[in-house]
Amino acid sequence: MKFIHPSTDPWQHAADDEAAPLPAAHRLLSWAQWQAVRATWPSDVPAGVQIPNDTDVEALEEDLPRLGLVVLHFPKWTDGRAYSQARLLRSRYRFAGEVRAVGEVLVDMLPLLDRSGVDAVQLRADQDEAVARRALDFFNGYYQGDVHDNRPLFLRKATRKETVS
Repeated sequence: MKFIHPSTDPWQHAADDEAAPLPAAHRLLSWAQWQAVRATWPSDVPAGVQIPNDTDVEALEEDLPRLGLVVLHFPKWTDGRAYSQARLLRSRYRFAGEVRAVGEVLVDMLPLLDRSGVDAVQLRADQDEAVARRALDFFNGYYQGDVHDNRPLFLRKATRKETVS
């Protein structure tokens, strides 16, 4: 998991008042801005897009090859719709770029974010990155599959035993 710090983030937000931002490397656009420029955005300039957590990620399907970053927003830590968005991006649409969680991102959320396909986070300001790193190693296994290995635990163990013998 990559931890994002706004002061060192290579992705630069397009100005909110910029309705149709010009293409540039590592440009992070809002959903509305992306909708305005997607038809003319050069295919060789990867863009980043921030999507609201109530957006159907299917709307991004044909654009995913041109995106290097999809930012998912957690407006409240109790609102888990962005987990589903991450899972769909990775499992159904095979998005290989960075999936980032922002907003009310708490340490307790990190294991599930990782299992859902998020590979970068911007923690809420009051969260400790060292504690967050430890949280990622807290569990050594899960019963359910995830985006990294969708087989249930008993199948993973059976396969592992067969390969070890």
